[in-house]
Amino acid sequence: MEEPITFRSENYTLEGLLDQGSGQRAIVITHPHPLYGGSMHNNVVESIRQVHRDNGYTTLRFNFRGAGSSQGNYSDGQGEQVDVRAAVDFLTDIGQSVICLAGYSFGAWINALATRETVAVEHQIMISPPVGFIDFQGIDTIYGLTLVVTGSRDDIAPAKQIRKMMPAWNQAAAFEVLKGADHFYGGYTDALEKILAAHL
Repeated sequence: MEEPITFRSENYTLEGLLDQGSGQRAIVITHPHPLYGGSMHNNVVESIRQVHRDNGYTTLRFNFRGAGSSQGNYSDGQGEQVDVRAAVDFLTDIGQSVICLAGYSFGAWINALATRETVAVEHQIMISPPVGFIDFQGIDTIYGLTLVVTGSRDDIAPAKQIRKMMPAWNQAAAFEVLKGADHFYGGYTDALEKILAAHL
């Protein structure tokens, strides 16, 4: 069962929801763009959480700085990377030894940036990385990337564009295109959950 928690990122207090599983595996789940209404209360974020919880993971979803009741302001992707690292540290501090990342849209971009430096993760999942909206050109290897999913009708995360970038990101990662889904996965979250469950 999820419980409200807070943790510090730099000088800010961020809000999150923690659901502690039975094992040592845990996952940080990041949300869509906060300037466009994105928060941890999102259908895709919830689908990612549910599948991992069903597989015994401890899950942590949280609001980036400036979203919901988290302190601070939107930081153009810079401060948000710090937030991801702080979330990983929080899970480590409560005894989780294997940390994974999953991000949807803006969250996928932030996770990819955050892992270029000091964050070591077991695996990483990207749902609809917004390559048609945000510049991913500075991102080369995405460490731990095991799965990328997008919709066939997603013009913010176009499958054709992602396919071209995949070899640079991680040649071993799987790529799934969900036929009929757009960027918001309305009516397709069950199908998305089946893809995630099969991957795990």
